[in-house]
Amino acid sequence: MSVVDVDEAEYDPFDFFNRNVGIGAVENPYPLFAFGRAKGLVKEDIAAEFGLESPGAAAGADAPPVYTAYTYDAVQSVLRDGDVFSSAAYADVMGMVMGHSILEMDEPEHHERRGLVQHAFTRKAMETWERDAITPIIDEHIDAFVDDHEAELVRQLTFPFPVHVIARMLGLPSEDLPQFHRWAIELISVAWDWDRGIAASEALKGYFGAILEARRKQPGNDVISILAHVEQDGERLTDEDIFAFLRLLLPAGAETTYRSSSNLLVGLLTNPDQLDALRADRSLMNQAIEEGLRWEPPLLTILRTAAKTVDVCGTQLNPGDVVIVNMGSANHDDKYWPDPERFDIFRPQKNHIAFASGPHMCLGMHLARMETRIVLEKLFDRLPNLRLDPKAPAPEISGMTFRAPAAIHVVWD
Repeated sequence: MSVVDVDEAEYDPFDFFNRNVGIGAVENPYPLFAFGRAKGLVKEDIAAEFGLESPGAAAGADAPPVYTAYTYDAVQSVLRDGDVFSSAAYADVMGMVMGHSILEMDEPEHHERRGLVQHAFTRKAMETWERDAITPIIDEHIDAFVDDHEAELVRQLTFPFPVHVIARMLGLPSEDLPQFHRWAIELISVAWDWDRGIAASEALKGYFGAILEARRKQPGNDVISILAHVEQDGERLTDEDIFAFLRLLLPAGAETTYRSSSNLLVGLLTNPDQLDALRADRSLMNQAIEEGLRWEPPLLTILRTAAKTVDVCGTQLNPGDVVIVNMGSANHDDKYWPDPERFDIFRPQKNHIAFASGPHMCLGMHLARMETRIVLEKLFDRLPNLRLDPKAPAPEISGMTFRAPAAIHVVWD
């Protein structure tokens, strides 16, 4: 049964997913995270202390212990050691809908497969995507509301544009986009609606199968063509390898980018002095993007499983123990960032963990940064004196796993 009841007549997969990850319900989890950091670097889940059901309890008495890495040092220790901390647990749920993707692979298989798929993200390819996909798509979305002098930026821009970019990178027909996006969201909602997630996975396989067959015969300049023909050290990707990567690319490329871009806009718009400084000096762009990612990463937690007995910051973990890796908490560790809950594009730059760390660091992080940079540049160039709409509710970022604002109402001159 789904966590949120579904009325089929009014079912909206996007709203369903957001409600299940706490959007609109959990406004500020960071005090809870600070409590966890103060009690230990790696410790058993503290949810029960707040009257919440812990992941271990939900899994049953025979489930392995569940620990949470809250501090920056503990999170880095787990993520950087791929030999000790396995990603294979993702196969139990996400593997059922995505296929055997790099998300669930350990070394050396992960390194081999990642080496093949990253051919789609070369510097030359990124320059092509910027020119032929990202810039024109963002302009097309702004064209639709530029003369209105008011907009709600989430639904009208930050939510739709990244999936349009992914679709254009894949060479998909524009008329397929609404169904394509819907399948992507239903796929990552599998934890709350198993049947719908499995159905979306099969639908995507059938959809991509026909395209892949055509691109093997007649390749183009799109990502599917690159994946269909790439070869490294005599290794090539199978059809199932490609299907798995494409299913992973949808949520990784669309969901997280829309949330990180939205979160950064909230940080800037609610701090007008910093917004004005960035608008006047575009050389601050990179540090503004990095501060937005640190301050409100789009995805707070990922999972690892201990493969060996290991000590992490003074806590012993045994084989099979589950670790919730809290990247959001790590990015608010005041050992590294004083006053961490304050958004400040001028703070000294340190390496955050919004894109994870170690061998599984996000493959698309450069694409995500590029998309965020271009959307801000276009907003500044085309919407003079962009600011929050004083007549609308102030934007609020919420969520416990994924984080984003539900709406950002703005006006301009």
